[in-house]
Amino acid sequence: MSEALLLSVIQKLDINYGDDTKTKEIIKEQMERVIKDMREIVDIVRDKKLEEGRSLNFLVSDLVDMADDALDLCKQHVTYYRDYESIHSWIGEIKKQMLKLGDNGVETESNIRSSENVDAVGLEEDVQMLLRKRIIGGEDDLKTILIKGMCGSGKTTLAREIYNHATVIERFEHRAWVSNSTYFTLKELLFKLIQQVDPQNLHTSSLLENMDNRRLRDMLCQHLQGTRYFIVLDDMPKQMHLESFLEALPDEDNRSRLLLTSHTIHKDIDVDNEDVHEMKFLDSEKSWQLFLKTINHGNKLTGEHKFPKSLEHMGKQMLRKCDGLPLAIKEVGKQLAEKKVSTGKEWEQLLESVDFGSTLKLLEPFYHKLDPKLDSCFMYMSFFKQSTTLREEKLREIWVAGGVVSTSNYKSYLDGLINESVIQVQDKRTAYRMNALLHMLSIQKAEEKLGLEILRNNENNLPPQSPRHHRVIICSRDKFNYSTDQDKHLVSLFFHGGGYLDTSPSYWKSFEQLKILDFEDFGLKILPESIGTLIELRYLGLRNNYIQELPDSLGCLKKLEVFDIAQNFMVEVPDIVWELCSLRHFYLSNLICRKPLKIDTLPNLETLTYVSVDNWTYELSISNMSTSLKKLGIQELDENSDVSKLFVSLAMVESLKHLILRGYRFRSMPCLDELGIIKRLDTLKLDGLLVRLPRSFPRYLKSLTLVNSCLDEDPMPLLGKLSNLKYLKLRNAYTGQQMVILHSGFPRLKVLFIEELWNLRNVQCGKGAMRWLQRLEIHDCPDLDTLPEEIVSFKFLKEIKMVTTKIIAAKIKNSDLISEIMIVNLNP
Repeated sequence: MSEALLLSVIQKLDINYGDDTKTKEIIKEQMERVIKDMREIVDIVRDKKLEEGRSLNFLVSDLVDMADDALDLCKQHVTYYRDYESIHSWIGEIKKQMLKLGDNGVETESNIRSSENVDAVGLEEDVQMLLRKRIIGGEDDLKTILIKGMCGSGKTTLAREIYNHATVIERFEHRAWVSNSTYFTLKELLFKLIQQVDPQNLHTSSLLENMDNRRLRDMLCQHLQGTRYFIVLDDMPKQMHLESFLEALPDEDNRSRLLLTSHTIHKDIDVDNEDVHEMKFLDSEKSWQLFLKTINHGNKLTGEHKFPKSLEHMGKQMLRKCDGLPLAIKEVGKQLAEKKVSTGKEWEQLLESVDFGSTLKLLEPFYHKLDPKLDSCFMYMSFFKQSTTLREEKLREIWVAGGVVSTSNYKSYLDGLINESVIQVQDKRTAYRMNALLHMLSIQKAEEKLGLEILRNNENNLPPQSPRHHRVIICSRDKFNYSTDQDKHLVSLFFHGGGYLDTSPSYWKSFEQLKILDFEDFGLKILPESIGTLIELRYLGLRNNYIQELPDSLGCLKKLEVFDIAQNFMVEVPDIVWELCSLRHFYLSNLICRKPLKIDTLPNLETLTYVSVDNWTYELSISNMSTSLKKLGIQELDENSDVSKLFVSLAMVESLKHLILRGYRFRSMPCLDELGIIKRLDTLKLDGLLVRLPRSFPRYLKSLTLVNSCLDEDPMPLLGKLSNLKYLKLRNAYTGQQMVILHSGFPRLKVLFIEELWNLRNVQCGKGAMRWLQRLEIHDCPDLDTLPEEIVSFKFLKEIKMVTTKIIAAKIKNSDLISEIMIVNLNP
């Protein structure tokens, strides 16, 4: 029956497209792709000799539904690829599920979550905030809210707390909850929802199973029409074509809500940023509370078997490996609760031997859900230290040097890791972090699939069974021991820890294909002369070490694109460096140059930070000036610096978008009034003492940061006139007590960050000021005990974060000023 139905669908799709116009050619191409997929599925049904069963029936119903949707697009002459892609994606997923069916089409065991529920910890504020501002409050029409986060972060637990809340039960006439299972289809989704919203049970299961998807959608719409409903879709597959499902949900002024949990934003569901709730990991105290609740759940541990109070510190140290992930904390708690121990010594031994292998197995499904194109970027995260915060530029440059992304498309991969909850944004989308358990999984996958080898120099490391392509060496304080076995296959080499690095020239000569070499934070004192033998090197990371001199052999690295020597004190740079014609990104500070910089000899240079103002060559002609330079950092500016020549030379660099100017120690920076002649700047950072603000700024400036400016005069009246400014950060930038934002000031500002304004007591806002503000952060302003009253009129303000005293935090939390703001984080 299923085969015959699919063949009839194929016949219906094989229509005459008429003349070969461009529009009809595009539609024909898409329809032929659908037909090809359908024929492959027919072959699967035949080859596996699948017999009729519930799973097969539901999968075939979805295929018929997708074919109908494709025909509708065809009849409407739709040519947008994206409209068809959702259909193709779900057909592909159905094909995979067909292949997983048992030989006779019999259902296999479902993986629906266990109903066991350990008490939620640390979610009380999240529940109340979502209820008040999004579930009960908010718009009158149907609203979609997304709870987003990595596997095991507590998404389902939070959704369950909301779903079972007395307010929700009282307010909504219909409540329904549907979770993903092994073979999940649109038909199953509709089927389960109808069963929950049909109070009289008018339709039997067998009757519903025999209906097609369109009939089920009509029936669901009938049941929901004129009612207020609350539907939770827990962990829906991101490939599922949900557009047709959404058509079944009445969208009227009844304050109904659709709540989704997922590790990513579903492509078919339009969710505003303010309606995406990002799960945060638990802090140490909440982690400990969850651990104790888990280990004592159901009175598994009683009397002498209870966890000893004396080992609380050791237990918390062990939990640090869980990195605040509830899934890992619960798994560890269950492991320990199953052991029958009674003495403190036995507990101590258990804590030392906790195995996270079972937790990594629980994270496997999350890994398999990731977009396949992100796989290499995910595994490359294993090269970095656990729980470290990574700069965006380093991620990009390592990926590019390793050949997994290009400079033109790396942003889509970075956004992909963020959207799929693999990494978390730490600071203005310029720094990122991966959970420690997920980092362990990335190591495991990289060892299996990428040829990663992790060596510790104080262990007896056996030669690998197969060639390794990536190596991480973790050094102790002992002398560095090394082997050159199979080094010629290595593409990347990372050194972690710190220790004595004493290698012979033959060690470096063995790396014939090495492209990435990173010593960041290692404590390296001397870079060997033999480094010049690494002629394939693209990335050399020497940040934050003790290097004082660079060898002349660096001139042999003609393919080097990234050279990071920043945060080394007083490094002598040889003239030969300016012959590295492939160099794109050069990070340095406190350098000693034998001759002035020859920036015009590096035609591909895009980033140069930081160089002394005295080392910058002013007398460059426009024809010789680099046309690629986008980001520049100049330091050691003081009142004697000739910034007029500096600004004239920078104005010649048409590609320059980001500029950082640093003062010299405790001296005042010079007058910067001519700064405005660098017209094309997007981002500007001024770090150092300022007598006053520049009288003019670049016209199109979008981001401005003032650090350690210590201005006596309120900077806001002048800065508020920057009509294109979207981001403003002030850190130790103003010494006054009052800050005034004038009427209609900051017309496009979206983010305001103020920090370490130690004397600030009051902020006043004029009418219409900062009307587009979305995020406000205030850190370490101890005398600022209230927010401006005008904040209630900031209709786009979604987030307030404030680090202050307990008294001030409590005062602001109890005020009416922040009642309508979606995300409020007040930390004493």
